[in-house]
Amino acid sequence: MENVNGKKSINKEEILSKLSLISRSNNQIDPELYSKYNVKRGLRNSDGTGVLVGLTEVGDVHAYIIDENEIVPIEGRLYYRGIDVYDFVDGFLKDNRFGFEECCYLLLFGKLPNRRELDEFNRLLGEYRKLPDTFVSDMILKAPSKDIMNKLARSVLVSYSYDSNPDDTSIENTLRQCVELIARFPAMVAYGYQAKAHYHDGKSLYIHSPQPELSTAENLLYMIRPDNKFTKLEAETLDLALVLHAEHGGGNNSTFVTHVVSSTGTDTYSAISAAIGSLKGPKHGGANIRVMEMMEDIKAHVKDWNDEDEIAAYLEKILRKEAYDRSGLIYGIGHAVYTLSDPRAVLLKKKAEVLAKEKGMENEYKLYTTIEKLTPSVFHRVKKAGKVMCANVDFYSGFVYEMLNIPRELFTPIFAVARIAGWCAHRIEELINGGRIIRPAYKSVAGRKKYISMDERE
Repeated sequence: MENVNGKKSINKEEILSKLSLISRSNNQIDPELYSKYNVKRGLRNSDGTGVLVGLTEVGDVHAYIIDENEIVPIEGRLYYRGIDVYDFVDGFLKDNRFGFEECCYLLLFGKLPNRRELDEFNRLLGEYRKLPDTFVSDMILKAPSKDIMNKLARSVLVSYSYDSNPDDTSIENTLRQCVELIARFPAMVAYGYQAKAHYHDGKSLYIHSPQPELSTAENLLYMIRPDNKFTKLEAETLDLALVLHAEHGGGNNSTFVTHVVSSTGTDTYSAISAAIGSLKGPKHGGANIRVMEMMEDIKAHVKDWNDEDEIAAYLEKILRKEAYDRSGLIYGIGHAVYTLSDPRAVLLKKKAEVLAKEKGMENEYKLYTTIEKLTPSVFHRVKKAGKVMCANVDFYSGFVYEMLNIPRELFTPIFAVARIAGWCAHRIEELINGGRIIRPAYKSVAGRKKYISMDERE
């Protein structure tokens, strides 16, 4: 068969299949070499702790202590600029106000704002929330993506073109760019979702302008819902989720990416879009979706949600790779750092209980808490391991978003709406303190080969 140029057409799929086999066979490294050269795979030490690659004052995760070279589990703690997240959350909840904007201020500037400073910051965010003229029509609606994280990354990258001073990495200009992005992420996410829902799912298109006087959480709910309506509890719950996802130390993958890319001296939009690409990965930002899918499977196969023996038996099947996705994983239980507890899960769980009562989903909430309680003992029985584990924030965040009637494709983008605050704080910290481009070492284990002329190749 010939194409329009008179040349014989090729079978692209067949060629790509052959090339993939060649690529796989020529890129496989002997696993034993990693041990031989003491490679810190995943930048992890042999005991699972992270390799120390930098210093930060932005956030800190405290989950264990080292006693006589042994890890001793403790209740998890998360600190924002040295302030315990429990105290921070308790502070704004007692005052009956939203906390995410205050959280952004704290992370960016290293101090708690007074009333005047917080009011000024909120007004600044309000002024920046609306996207530039023609941005929505030209950059979002004309190229709708099935994945909103993809659209968010593109929206951030193209923001470079709307910036009159995009490459200036001075702290003043970088802060301006960061505040703009923090303010605009809800609109970018909401419009990306609306475009996807309309052009790919055949739903009506709703483009609601952000309201300057509303908080980040309120604006997000306002823009994704056709009728703009939400309750005070719904907004408070989403606000809490944003606060708890805003920062998690410099070692999490997307924040480390921000440091790595920022260390090259590149612009803010390139650094943040790279972080979004990292967060898009299912091993990072998409974990709560895995939890929701697993919970749907458990609900379908466990007849009595109040029967702990039946629940435990099915959890055992999952761990033995006999049920659900055959991965042997119970998603949402266990964490790379936290041991006895994840403070984010503890706080979100409390809010989830209140929301479940309002939404009439107490049975679902109880099922979650039962699984949280049973999983460690089932894991120890099946795996014959004494690993200390707890529910992580992903275990409850997806359930909370479901109760808020937030579409599942928005779960990870909402994570980004929160984590942009931490990314920006770490970018500024890298620009001020980094100085050197981040360049870890990779050892080549390829043997030396001679060049073979074309006529002599097989």
